[in-house]
Amino acid sequence: MAGEWHVAGKVVLITGAARGIGAEVAGRLAGRGARLALLGLEGEQLRQTASACGSDAAAWEVDVTDAAALEKAVAEVVERFGGIDVVVANAGIAPTGFVRSMDPAAFDRTIEVNLLGVWRTVRACLPHLIDRRGYCLVVSSLAAIEHAPGMSAYCASKAGCEAFADCLRAEVKHLGVDVGVGYFSWIATDMVAGADQHPVFGRMRAKLPGPAGRTYPVSAVGEAVVSGITRRARSVYVPGWVGAVRAMRGWLPRLIEAVSNRTVAETDRAAEEDVRRRGAEASRPVGPGGQAAVRQDG
Repeated sequence: MAGEWHVAGKVVLITGAARGIGAEVAGRLAGRGARLALLGLEGEQLRQTASACGSDAAAWEVDVTDAAALEKAVAEVVERFGGIDVVVANAGIAPTGFVRSMDPAAFDRTIEVNLLGVWRTVRACLPHLIDRRGYCLVVSSLAAIEHAPGMSAYCASKAGCEAFADCLRAEVKHLGVDVGVGYFSWIATDMVAGADQHPVFGRMRAKLPGPAGRTYPVSAVGEAVVSGITRRARSVYVPGWVGAVRAMRGWLPRLIEAVSNRTVAETDRAAEEDVRRRGAEASRPVGPGGQAAVRQDG
């Protein structure tokens, strides 16, 4: 769609909206006059985010892995606002751990939230997006492109999100719906802060070289996402170099293996020791959002 698609008056549904990227995007869209349906866990935090966005924002405490609850929430959003113009499928969690030693429940829960949660969100909202000829942004990650050791669950889920969005784009273009994918590196959110505090994998990330190890401000993602919505963009990148990495993704696995070989054996031993010492806690999803998802699953 040529030109800018104005968001004033548009109904935007955002999952994972209690904090981090979701809350940042919500605040920026509120400033542009959008009407906001904020979905997520952490009910009190979610309601605070909605309150900060003004009277045209409302909160629904819902687990994106619960299809029936999600469909009910979407129906209530449509009843309140009259429809849905934009969906930002953002809810996500991140565990840490090597495949051979991480808690299987942490891996399973990550796929449930990050991939199946996106599928269920889009499925519930799609009739309304078609009705409004709207826009859907699926939040993937640099992890969909750059597959690092210790991140198998997160990388697999985010690669799945990218593939899902690419298929969806081709399916609904003729219906007037545009689909974008967000690719973000390490962003200054509570989730990344939680990962940095991990006694094993925090040290591993601290050794990442150059821009790959840098943490980028959440405000940059908020700005990029809002710009992506107004352009109905196919891709949104933060930082910008992620787009170049995506274009050269064919050689990345070998490069990552070569770099990782310097530290992976030591980290693997440390991860096994951490699992022996802390059990399943060693690979639990990090940050407050991850903890809320585990509580919801349990």
